[in-house]
Amino acid sequence: MNIAEIQNAKQQFGIIGNDPELLRAIDTAIQVAKTDLSVLVSGESGVGKEFFPQIIHKNSVRKHAKYIAVNCGAIPEGTIDSELFGHVKGAFTGAVNERKGYFSEANGGTIFLDEVAELPMSTQARLLRVLENGEFIRVGSSEVEKTNVRIVCATNVDLPTAISEGRFREDLYYRLNTVPINVPPLRRRGEDVFLLFKKFCLDFAVKYNVPKLQLDESAKAAIMGYSWPGNIRQLKNVAEQLSILELDRSITGDVMSRYLPQKNESNLPMLSGQHSGKGRTFESEREILYNVLFDMRRDITELKQQLESMRAMHAEAQEHTPYYTEAHEVPVVQQHIAPAYDLRPQDVKRYEHLPNAEEYVEEALSLNDVEKKTILMALERNRGKRRNAAKELNISERTLYRKIKEYGIE
Repeated sequence: MNIAEIQNAKQQFGIIGNDPELLRAIDTAIQVAKTDLSVLVSGESGVGKEFFPQIIHKNSVRKHAKYIAVNCGAIPEGTIDSELFGHVKGAFTGAVNERKGYFSEANGGTIFLDEVAELPMSTQARLLRVLENGEFIRVGSSEVEKTNVRIVCATNVDLPTAISEGRFREDLYYRLNTVPINVPPLRRRGEDVFLLFKKFCLDFAVKYNVPKLQLDESAKAAIMGYSWPGNIRQLKNVAEQLSILELDRSITGDVMSRYLPQKNESNLPMLSGQHSGKGRTFESEREILYNVLFDMRRDITELKQQLESMRAMHAEAQEHTPYYTEAHEVPVVQQHIAPAYDLRPQDVKRYEHLPNAEEYVEEALSLNDVEKKTILMALERNRGKRRNAAKELNISERTLYRKIKEYGIE
């Protein structure tokens, strides 16, 4: 491990931290840069995977050629082939001119494909051909073209699981994974958490012209003990919030805890694009909705049982209430049973037509209705801006685009 080269890369790209896993990842990027091997950078969302393709490019013989970064998850499925490989005039509606794709533009340089697991299967086949022999065909053309590019990919998806689920090509995985680089999550980086937080606080103090935050020991313990599911991105957001909102620049553990969510689960698990260790995907997150609906069905069933019991007790109470004889006008009580609920006949009738639990769940709360309503609300809150809505829902723009099209949302 060349410490001087690693320190130089850290300074050049503003990387903070001394965690051994992080240093090993940087060293691997520097060493592989001298070759033309394809590289797959993996790690959770927000760990800083985008720095490693830049390290590879800047330390390679291609450093004076183009470097193009492409977010595969942000490009709609219908246009991604045109974006990557280009198209000829008239290839599809709106193709009034021919266009070079990213692989043509990056010829001689490096192309970084972020969120590579979001590529459609057909595009994966095209990418495999580029990796194997540098050939591709523009959309609408029959002419084979050549390109000489270094391909670096990144993903936060467990690709072996995606392969087993039929969402990613196995042959493409092995071509991309020639040299793997794994970026550690923030929770495993020890003191790096505090170093990064101090750096962000200093940056925001300069940006907003405010005094720098000071953390006491309890505040430091709070950030060191937190799991940071959003990794560096979340840490930076918390530092910015504190820098703006807190008038007292001395931060205690109690203050810090108000900015750290106590639950790591996504607010919208059914729309989350994150993948757990069990390989959960966007579609399989619907299982969570099923569990919610089953719980609701159980609650509704219990409610109906209670209503039936209340109805029966009310009827029994009516049979045993005091009545008057014609002769003495004195109440004669056969048996007095105090009803458990003060339920009137009109109250019972209100629930006569309550549907059974399964009908309620199936008819009133379908999964598609829940998803559609959630997406509509996110779009409304973000004034129709899909990028912001996708970020709020924690899904890729391409996934949001597909869902909008699927539900016919205007």
